[in-house]
Amino acid sequence: MALFSSKSWDDWIDEYGESHQNPINRACHTIGIPMIVISLVALPLAFIDLRFLALSGALFVIGWVFQFVGHYFEKKPPEFFKDWRFLLVGTRWWARKTFGKR
Repeated sequence: MALFSSKSWDDWIDEYGESHQNPINRACHTIGIPMIVISLVALPLAFIDLRFLALSGALFVIGWVFQFVGHYFEKKPPEFFKDWRFLLVGTRWWARKTFGKR
């Protein structure tokens, strides 16, 4: 069971994948998702050096621009509009796509 649901991670990722079929959308997500993740990981470094705040903010915004541009080509809204948990599923989808199923 994953994400406080009776669905498995595979079910969540399969559902996410259904709304990410367009090659441009997939490419945008392949670029944008890691940018967003890196931005969140780098954010605490802003307490050490404020330049990390600017870097983190830029990566976050640009990463989301990629997401929405991709969905423009997909002609479907992002899955998280119907369920917030897809914000977490996207990262798993990207990892599986990039590194394979583990």
